[in-house]
Amino acid sequence: MSVSQIIRLPPLPSIRDLIKLYKLRAMKELSQNFLMEPRLISRIVRSAGSVKDCEVCEVGPGPGNITRSIIQNMPSRVLIIEKDKRFTPSLELLAESSPVPLELIFGDVMNFNLEQMFNEDNKMEWEDKCPQIHLIGNLPFNVSTPLIIRWLKAISERKSAWRYGRVRMTLTFQKEVAERMVAPIMTKERSRLSVMCQNWCRVEHKFNIPGRAFIPKPNVDVGVVRLTPLKKPIINLPFDIIEKVIRSVFSYRQKHCIRGVETLFPKPVREQLASELLIAAAIEPSTRPFQLTVSEFGRICEAYMSICKEKPDYMKYNYREQKSDENWPDVKINNSDSSENIISINEY
Repeated sequence: MSVSQIIRLPPLPSIRDLIKLYKLRAMKELSQNFLMEPRLISRIVRSAGSVKDCEVCEVGPGPGNITRSIIQNMPSRVLIIEKDKRFTPSLELLAESSPVPLELIFGDVMNFNLEQMFNEDNKMEWEDKCPQIHLIGNLPFNVSTPLIIRWLKAISERKSAWRYGRVRMTLTFQKEVAERMVAPIMTKERSRLSVMCQNWCRVEHKFNIPGRAFIPKPNVDVGVVRLTPLKKPIINLPFDIIEKVIRSVFSYRQKHCIRGVETLFPKPVREQLASELLIAAAIEPSTRPFQLTVSEFGRICEAYMSICKEKPDYMKYNYREQKSDENWPDVKINNSDSSENIISINEY
């Protein structure tokens, strides 16, 4: 980007000076780490693509170091959501000095609805190009994974920020988490998070930031990831069904996938239905979860849905929460026909 394409902020105290002035100690209990290296800060913003004339929502701005870089890239408007009110003086100073509109909102992004946050003129149809809206954030480690799962659900339902279309996200994660998000099949990083992210988004691990670039220095490096929602998910089923199936299958990551599939059903019918499900999905029972593609998980989800349509009670079954299967319907396996097992379930 040329100099003429960068907004110059008026003279401001450096972030380092503001941290000292207001005694802004990073709080371990909030997993806070301040990124101080300007070159890396600028690279995070560039990883989002062009934000010129776009609305940008930054989550977790802290003292405002990334915010400054966002402003310099000439967005039409900046919104920042911060939970920690200790950063008020630094962020208000930046808002007063910003040559572009900057709105400071205090709240917990984990419970924040972005439904009415952006200009309706920027709204796009889902199948069209991405709207002129970006989400950017250097997230605390204790928030990043739960937040992206929450946002994937919002993407699947086209709610919150995704009411405006396929809004892009550029976020930081622990390096190991970033690697899991993009991991292909047959790799040790392949996980539940890999399948969830890749089902709804194009995921790009842009670059890594060494832990020594942060204050205080975390014990891990950080990965910058850009996620662009897909026009159509690979598995086009309700989020909760997909999440439940993937979580169950990966509950035995190193074992044959049939072990995880079995946990979808109560004990009396577990082996029988798991076998039938994998036959219907055309999946070898000896396949391990990290060997399965997103499309193959889709076939497992479809087969599970088909079984649950016949017996809706199975949809409520939760292997981890269920203390006992004694209260589930009595199940009998009729083996009178050696070529086919017939399942009969007595109602409560």
